[in-house]
Amino acid sequence: MLKQNGTVFRPLVLTLVGIPGLESVQFWIGIPFCTMYTLALFGNSLLLVVIKAERSLHEPMYIFLAMLGATDIVLSTSILPKMLGIFWFHLEKIYFDACLLQMWFIHTYQGIESGILMAMALDRYVAICDPLRHATIFSHQLLIKIGVGVTLRAGLLGAPCVILIKCRLKFYQTTVVSHSYCEHMAVVKLAAEDVRINKVYGLFVAFSILGLDIICITLSYIQIFITVFNLPQKEARLKAFNTCIAHIVVFLEFYVLGFFSFFTHRFSFHIPSYIHILLSTLYLLVPPLLNPIIYGVKTKQIRDGMSKIFFPKYKY
Repeated sequence: MLKQNGTVFRPLVLTLVGIPGLESVQFWIGIPFCTMYTLALFGNSLLLVVIKAERSLHEPMYIFLAMLGATDIVLSTSILPKMLGIFWFHLEKIYFDACLLQMWFIHTYQGIESGILMAMALDRYVAICDPLRHATIFSHQLLIKIGVGVTLRAGLLGAPCVILIKCRLKFYQTTVVSHSYCEHMAVVKLAAEDVRINKVYGLFVAFSILGLDIICITLSYIQIFITVFNLPQKEARLKAFNTCIAHIVVFLEFYVLGFFSFFTHRFSFHIPSYIHILLSTLYLLVPPLLNPIIYGVKTKQIRDGMSKIFFPKYKY
């Protein structure tokens, strides 16, 4: 690592400060974060076990839910161990390339989760608006294609963010990242060079993945609501709407937190940095924690599957 004119040339190591302004209480902040992470791992792992064990759950909705659970496990694991190392053991140092790898994992799996949520909305759209063709349209071949497609889309679109930092940005005004993990803009802001291309491409990725997905989800649910409200019987309307409640809650928690974190990091809005960092961390922790709880509470088949695991002597 060479210094030139007050800048650092291609640093080998960066320093993650954690949560600026809250360094004195980071140890205590780590306790609820660790609890949330542990519960998220347990809940999503249990969800995967139940879906794999119960043949009746080998349907598109539950297969998408299993994909979501696996994605949540990877997404939360990509930040929490290192973050707890910072909070509890003062392990602030991270290799530059390891930081870029963490960044790629975070943003890739955010994109994968968004794609899965869009697929779940389309699944509900077909199930409610065209139920007779649902089994034909959402075949196992299509599920595989969707899984591969959303993974490749997120991975390939996220890779240039890393490549642009690695190849374009040579001089850095500091090696201290004012964040608890390697977020794209937090690393880009370290550079002492023109970063407009990096910013523009980051916006392009965000709107081409999250923006496109939320448009598809919104249009799907508009059509779902129109179909549901046109059903002749009140009981049928309530039953159809009840199958969508869990999905709607999950969509809202993911996208509301996500867009708030995205815009405040780029446009500030005079929000203290520690509030932004706490919220952006919760954005990566709350959905993995709540998703298995929401689906476990709202979905009888999953509740029954969990009961068979913990209370195998009883019949359901």
